[in-house]
Amino acid sequence: MTYRMLASALVLGLVGVMPRAASGADAAYHHMHLTATTPEEGAQWYIKNMDCQSVPGRPERAKCGPTWFLFAAGTPSGPSVGSGVNHIGFSFPNLEAKVKQLEAAGIKLEGPIRDVPKLFKLAFLSDPWGTRIEIVEHPEYLGFHHIHLATTEPAKALAWYANIFGGKVTKLKDMIDGVLYGGVWLLAVPSKEPLAATQKRAIDHLGFAFPDLDAAAKDIKAKGVTFDTEPRPLTPPSPSSVKISFVMGPDMTRIEVVEPPK
Repeated sequence: MTYRMLASALVLGLVGVMPRAASGADAAYHHMHLTATTPEEGAQWYIKNMDCQSVPGRPERAKCGPTWFLFAAGTPSGPSVGSGVNHIGFSFPNLEAKVKQLEAAGIKLEGPIRDVPKLFKLAFLSDPWGTRIEIVEHPEYLGFHHIHLATTEPAKALAWYANIFGGKVTKLKDMIDGVLYGGVWLLAVPSKEPLAATQKRAIDHLGFAFPDLDAAAKDIKAKGVTFDTEPRPLTPPSPSSVKISFVMGPDMTRIEVVEPPK
C-alpha cells in the first residue's frame, strides 16, 4: 500500500478519533540522528548550546531530556531544509537570555526574535552542519521541543505518524495541528517544492521506540508499511538487547524503529 493510499484513509482519524499505534500502544520518541563532520563535535555543540547533557563514556552522543541525539560521521549531502524534516526546535524559559548567550558564542541567528501573538517568542539558527533549529519560549515544554516536518500534505502526513506510532493528536497552543509524544511535538509545514530524502542529509533520520519491536513490526506491516531493514539486534552477536529496524515515512523521511534495552 502506498503512503498516499494509506494517508487518504487516515486523514479523518487525524481530525476525529485518535488512531492507535502499532501493537495497541504508543511509541516513545527516542532519538534524532544527525550528520556531523566529527560526531564528538556534534554532541559537544548541542551540549554547549542547546543545554543537552553529556553521556558518560559516549562522547559522540548527547541526551536532550529523554531524547537521544546521535551523530554519524560525514559531510551532509544537504541541510535539513529541503528534506522531509525542515527543522527541529528547543524551548527555553527566557529566550532573550538564550539569544544573548548564543550570540556571545559567535552563533548567528537568521533574524531577530519574533513574538507571535497567542503562540510564543521564537527565532531561528542553524548548527554548523546544516540542521535548522527553532528556539522558542514555551515554559510548559522546555528542552527538546519539536520536530517540524516538511510535507506535500501535512494533515495526511501527521495522520500517518499517529496511525503507526500513536501519540496524542492535538493542537500546539490551540493553533497548530500536531502529534505529541511525551514532551516532544511532531508538527508539519506544507511544501510546494520537491523534497529530498533525509538519508545522509544534516538530519539523517528520526527515531521511535517500542518495548517489543517484533510485535510492533507485525502490526506496522499489517498497516501496509514495508520495512527497509527488518528488526535485528543492533550489533550481532552482541549480548545487548537493543533491536533496530528502518521504515520510510512520508516525503522520503527515513525512520528508525527501535527496541531499547530492557
